[in-house]
Amino acid sequence: MIIDGKKTAEDLRKDLKRKISELKSTYNAVPGLSVILVGEDPASKIYVKNKAKFAKEVGLNSEVIRYPANLEEKVLLNKIKDLNKNTKVSGILVQLPLPSHIDKKKVIDTIDHAKDVDGFHPMNVGNLSSGYKSNIPCTPLGCSILLKKVEKNLNGKHAVVIGRSNLNGKPMTQLLLKENCTVTITHSKTKDLKAECLRADIIIAAVGIPKLVKGDWVKKGAIVIDVGINKTESGIVGDVDFDEVSKVAKAITPVPGGVGPMTIACLLQNTINCFKRSNI
Repeated sequence: MIIDGKKTAEDLRKDLKRKISELKSTYNAVPGLSVILVGEDPASKIYVKNKAKFAKEVGLNSEVIRYPANLEEKVLLNKIKDLNKNTKVSGILVQLPLPSHIDKKKVIDTIDHAKDVDGFHPMNVGNLSSGYKSNIPCTPLGCSILLKKVEKNLNGKHAVVIGRSNLNGKPMTQLLLKENCTVTITHSKTKDLKAECLRADIIIAAVGIPKLVKGDWVKKGAIVIDVGINKTESGIVGDVDFDEVSKVAKAITPVPGGVGPMTIACLLQNTINCFKRSNI
């Protein structure tokens, strides 16, 4: 089974469009998303363009605030503080990576955790870890939705997460624990990664190494979610060798067309959730 992230994201956006229409009728207002882009990073520019496009598609009030790469850090922090106080702004996202002279941690800490649609603020990280309500990072949330398309009940499944980043690996682990999975987090210091993967019912690959996971790393019937997006001479590939692994896995996400489309759809969902919580 090829897990179609593009189609799943499309269905989610249709549902979000309906929800925004209902919110407009109830509150006479719609959620607002402010995205800040600093510099000219090509990948970031594409991501931001797509975020704005799909925000408009579902009916969000969306704005992109652009700054040059030499922006002073205090100007960015002051802008975030202004957006924190703006009642028309439900969600704030500062596109990463930032120029090296800007402190990423300081930027994330400045965003009001209730408007942090990326789910990176320490308050949201702590709430997710503790099992409380929080804004969940968009990519892990998308992975979780795609997993549930294949297997609704994950109780007792053994999941192996490859990668321990704050963006993907760690929050993905928390989501899997919430579903009562037994979770193994692997990383660059793991002694026998292949052996760990062979024990897994679920593999989440989010490490940034092209085609790392091979067919003989995966037991028959496992579900494989590939978060990797790697540019190679032959094109964009994931962290999983799709041609090999698709022959043994029960289900697998392709790259592109798997997790990627879900990230933006989940960003829109987080924005709506922030709006609803602020209006309850």
